[in-house]
Amino acid sequence: MTTYASGTDTLTRDALTVLQPGFTGTTAPDWLLRRLGEGLSSVGLFGRNIASPEQLAALTAQLRAERDDVLVAIDEEGGDVTRLEVGTGSSFPGNHALGAVDDVELTRQVAQELGRRLAECGVNLNWAPSADVNSNPANPVIGVRSFGADTQLVARHTAAYVTGLQSAGVAACTKHFPGHGDTAVDSHHALPRIDAEPALLKERELAPFRAAIAAGTRAVMSAHILVPALDPVRPATLSRHILTDLLRGELAYGGLIVTDGMEMRAIADTYGIERGSVLAIAAGADAICVGGGLADDETVRRLRDALVMAVRSGELAEERLAEAAERVRALARWTASAAAEGAAGQGAAGADIGLLAARRALTVTGAEDFTPLTAPPYVVALTPVANIAVGDETPWGVAAELLRLLPGTETGSFAGETAARTALAAAGARRIVAVIRDEHRHPWMQTALDTLLAERPDTIVVEMGVPQAAPRGALHIATHGAARVCGRAAAEVIAGA
Repeated sequence: MTTYASGTDTLTRDALTVLQPGFTGTTAPDWLLRRLGEGLSSVGLFGRNIASPEQLAALTAQLRAERDDVLVAIDEEGGDVTRLEVGTGSSFPGNHALGAVDDVELTRQVAQELGRRLAECGVNLNWAPSADVNSNPANPVIGVRSFGADTQLVARHTAAYVTGLQSAGVAACTKHFPGHGDTAVDSHHALPRIDAEPALLKERELAPFRAAIAAGTRAVMSAHILVPALDPVRPATLSRHILTDLLRGELAYGGLIVTDGMEMRAIADTYGIERGSVLAIAAGADAICVGGGLADDETVRRLRDALVMAVRSGELAEERLAEAAERVRALARWTASAAAEGAAGQGAAGADIGLLAARRALTVTGAEDFTPLTAPPYVVALTPVANIAVGDETPWGVAAELLRLLPGTETGSFAGETAARTALAAAGARRIVAVIRDEHRHPWMQTALDTLLAERPDTIVVEMGVPQAAPRGALHIATHGAARVCGRAAAEVIAGA
């Protein structure tokens, strides 16, 4: 049983309970352990906190030695967004690859195995899956994180993912409510706006969340987006109309509502994190996610004090804060019982399920006239700027896997107007494998690929983003994601392995 530090009153404990902060380092700092003793109930982990599965297990054990019912959360979508394997790339394809296969049992198995690995390391809350319908091909932040552009496909795979993850004893956090797919702005940078009509929103955006709720998702994450048809004034994270009237009322959802990162500029630049956190709890959110950028004790203190002061001033009802804190504790109780049940049913999917799924997700054009390579090629990575959710520290591409299969393979990363000419000079006479990501969103990439194919029509093209552009090249492989296993599956085709 967790005991609280003396002198910590109920209001202060509740204010700490609703926070999900992050920290730096691979061991828990003293300030975090002290806050756990004072009532903090959740901790968020990021790539910077993880060096190995063994280290992660030791870290979560350290946290539980201070508070046995702590929620340990992570942003582990698999695919492009990985924290467990931030330094190598994920062993699991992401949502878009699973949607391309469209086998709900495969999606369930992948999520179950991912959940098993999280649980084994002591993580019991995953900020996944993304239930966004990627209806805008120009979307800069969702893309391959979505199962696809078809509402019903996204809905059935969201439900399967929730079922699989939670069968391993890890709570799913379905995101980004009410749907981030029809945006052209990344909420890490600014406040996106969706101008769809209410009927379209209910038919398209909300369907996957209905499916997730029916599947028993234990948490839902709000989006920092403005949806005037639902609330013309406040973004979803701060909107009572969206979180309470729609999600709690119309959709009859009773689980935990978590905000997206409060230091994201969509909120921080418009309301500030303290004011934003108060408004979010007042609107119906139960937990404040913070720590991707602000990861220190001062941030926790500021948010705790803002919530306490809001209650004392009458701006935030004490009952609303208490209700939010109790939902956090209820989820912690569920994870304690689910962990034992999940451990009893593990091992069905198999550790290689991610690679099997990545192989099935490939779409290959031109294979009938293609002879696998026997000599090492030159890999031209046409590299766009990674979105913040993915991060630029996670490797992607096929070069590492081709080097393993075809020793002597070399690679270079190129971008901008001079990309093609520089790449051609670097490649010399070697066969070129051009690796791209979302060609349809980057005019410079389209131009570079045009030049490469005009000069070297035998170029092999590997598209590791959303394959919107028409296939071209001597061989075209769409992997539907840039996870390490997606690169391996493509490399196997190129080398005939």
